[in-house]
Amino acid sequence: MSRSNITARSEFASALNQVAHERNLDPQIILDAIRQSIVAAFKKDHPEIYQEDHVYDVELDPGTGEARIFEVAGELYEEDGISKVKPVAGSPRSDVTPPGFGRIAAQTAKQVIIQKIREAEKSTIVAEYEKRLGTLVSGMIIRFVGNEIMVDIGKSEAVLPPSEQVHSENYHLNQRLTFLLLSIRETARGREVVVSRTDTGLIKELFRREVPEVNSGAVEVKAIARDPGSRTKIAVYSHQSGVDPVGSCVGQKGVRVQAVIGELNGEKIDIIQFNEDIEKFVASALSPATGLGVKVDLKNQVALVTAPEDQLSLAIGREGQNAKLAGKLTGLHIDIKGDGKAILQEKGTSEKKENTVTNDDKPQ
Repeated sequence: MSRSNITARSEFASALNQVAHERNLDPQIILDAIRQSIVAAFKKDHPEIYQEDHVYDVELDPGTGEARIFEVAGELYEEDGISKVKPVAGSPRSDVTPPGFGRIAAQTAKQVIIQKIREAEKSTIVAEYEKRLGTLVSGMIIRFVGNEIMVDIGKSEAVLPPSEQVHSENYHLNQRLTFLLLSIRETARGREVVVSRTDTGLIKELFRREVPEVNSGAVEVKAIARDPGSRTKIAVYSHQSGVDPVGSCVGQKGVRVQAVIGELNGEKIDIIQFNEDIEKFVASALSPATGLGVKVDLKNQVALVTAPEDQLSLAIGREGQNAKLAGKLTGLHIDIKGDGKAILQEKGTSEKKENTVTNDDKPQ
């Protein structure tokens, strides 16, 4: 092997390994990107040779970077409305590498290679965030795209869709907020990280962060009902003797719950002790109202509540909000009566995912 070939092999292999290491990518991903870019360059620079109904394969020496293009007769077909080509079985394989194509391919393919590497890098980063779904992330608003908000979350950008925005919050550029890593969605631009400010998981994770007893599992968040930006009811339960679940979440002088409220820009939070006695749980869920009489029809999933006259407005809440959230928290229809007359009926379920108490949230 000549000295020049040894040098070429050393330079190409060294550059390949360096890029792979710096970008935390598999070298094979980069080689595949180079192969795709070479075919694209061949198609662009040699239209007189390139045939749409043929299959082109690139043999790439990972040591020197030397490339050869081979052609196989193919046949066109459609898959999901997209035209594709597949090789015809038994067709001969021909070397169609144009003379001096290596230099032209390298120049033409440079930008394509960079793009492919960036795409692969983005995919790797998104995969990292995918493992953290359901957890908190700090982010800064960097731009508005239509009714969506783009957020810088560190290694990547995330999107805050309209459905995950709290309508009472005024979002602005360079604003820092805490978000819930909600999901990964497929778009024309590739895979994107989706964050939320409305999901009940945000509430749960904020309490996990601020309350050591919740983080350790000594206190469990049993259910959450939320009217984003306005009010949240959270039911908590202690698995450890001597640990007050409500007191743990409130914290000394309210410091823990105030930290959560601060992250939610002042959203009110009612912390309620979960009770396996469903009637007591319903009565607690309707706080701050007191002195309530509760009878539950489990067969029809209805709670009949009788409230003293001076507690009616508290039990109902402004525009029925208190009763509505209590219904969602307990998973029951709630009928509130005063002086023997039904004045309000609220359904305890909702179509919105974040306001629905699932069977997993109820006692087994």
